[in-house]
Amino acid sequence: MKRIYQLIEKNLFEKIFSRNKEEKTKGPLPIITISREMGSGGKPIANMVAKRLGERWKVFDQEIIDEIAKEAHLEKKLVKSIDEKKLPLADELIAEIFGRRFLNMSGYYKHLIKVLSLVGQRGHSIILGRGANFIFPHALKIRIIADMNQRITWEMTHEGISRTEAVERIEDSDEERRIFIQTLFNHDQKKSHHYDMVIRTGPNLTIEDATDIIFDLAKRRFKI
Repeated sequence: MKRIYQLIEKNLFEKIFSRNKEEKTKGPLPIITISREMGSGGKPIANMVAKRLGERWKVFDQEIIDEIAKEAHLEKKLVKSIDEKKLPLADELIAEIFGRRFLNMSGYYKHLIKVLSLVGQRGHSIILGRGANFIFPHALKIRIIADMNQRITWEMTHEGISRTEAVERIEDSDEERRIFIQTLFNHDQKKSHHYDMVIRTGPNLTIEDATDIIFDLAKRRFKI
């Protein structure tokens, strides 16, 4: 089986890392961060929002971010996609948020944070998870949640697994994400004040509804 980074490189990198060299922007580039619970529809919502916002917008999910952080040549491709004048801002962002604590982090965490900061300098990005909302204060910060029964049903339906397996996956995911955010950012990701908006998907608010809401907010926030 091909490693995921090979699939990413073949199918996504040209689109993800391409940029319009003639584009000139002032100030922070537009970013949307989406924190989500497993089974709430966060990933399809992100993909639909990116499609509606236009070709420049790309989704960076957990798998893509993690693989770039682990593979040096993928990180180099990301760097090449960014305006050289903006590259020093990535280091400034890291220093401002983490300070001296950054020096004591594990190698993986350092790479992960560096990749996230570089994605921010690329702009026109929708970043799924990895605590990106704690890194980019100017981003449109969204959290997607759902009732537990809805999450279980979603996992059973879309993953083709039993209810017991769905519950185990959700509980493991919730704990992994809690530990990750607590370790790296010392925050509780469930607290609503970390976000511009919390959206609860379900029978009364579909992923299409959530897409419409985020799309409208993004147009107003970034004046597009």
